[in-house]
Amino acid sequence: MQISEREETLLEAFRRLPADAADEISALAAAGHPDSGTKIDWSDSWSDADMREFAAASLNRFEDEEQEEPW
Repeated sequence: MQISEREETLLEAFRRLPADAADEISALAAAGHPDSGTKIDWSDSWSDADMREFAAASLNRFEDEEQEEPW
């Protein structure tokens, strides 16, 4: 089976992960596959505080990147 350059890059990164992290990512990928019959419930994964922190960090990163762009 031949794989694309993007797939090869992904596999190389995956192989560098610690075994437990690779197992966790494999399980998440399998659970998210449309044929698995399993869905990942993310609804309780992030608290309101987590969402506010993420939104603030995202906005800060966006503003930092915008300032770095030479217009």
